[in-house]
Amino acid sequence: MKAVCLLSGGMDSSTLAYLVKSKGYDILALHANYGQRTENKERACAKKIAGLLGAGEFTEIDLRYFSQFGASSLTDPSLAVDRFDPARAHVPNTYVPFRNANLLAIATSYAEAKGAGAIFIGVQALDYSGYPDCRPAFIDAFRRVIELGTKESSHIGLFTPFIHMTKTDILKIGKELRVPYEHTWSCYQNEDRACGTCGSCHFRREAFSALGMTDPVPYEV
Repeated sequence: MKAVCLLSGGMDSSTLAYLVKSKGYDILALHANYGQRTENKERACAKKIAGLLGAGEFTEIDLRYFSQFGASSLTDPSLAVDRFDPARAHVPNTYVPFRNANLLAIATSYAEAKGAGAIFIGVQALDYSGYPDCRPAFIDAFRRVIELGTKESSHIGLFTPFIHMTKTDILKIGKELRVPYEHTWSCYQNEDRACGTCGSCHFRREAFSALGMTDPVPYEV
């Protein structure tokens, strides 16, 4: 069984990759460079995780056109990364417009070309930053897109096992699977010491704290 696994190098996607491997799949790891601030660190982590899992392939794709579009602090260095704010009523500026649709479209092409029967992505819709392309309705719609846009013989399933989980739930799974979180990176802003203030850092630290675990990555604050 072959499965395309979107692997950013972050906590969720790395846990997902370990879960997919535990289910007996041969992993085809797909990593995207979309011009994000922490791409060098993310790529190194993704490669390390893929190597530890014995992934059948590790494929990098260049989506740096997102930097040309702008409108996200992850791809536009002129924008300061929003700090986590529980009272924020709008989507934070770390949202990359329609990114997951781009990722899933490419993952579908990759899966069909390689004869893979599954695509896994680690999106979640509970304790996250409100990104619209992480919602269950979006995933359901994209399943229909895959069905309509691929050969009848392809039969590619889109799986999101974490979509109704919290970060703490995901970390519980990772703990059981012995995911090496020292080789993962979640910070949106820095590549050396995690900022500790962005939304991604907040939710990661909250999960480790909830389980009484020590996060192995260094933080500025």
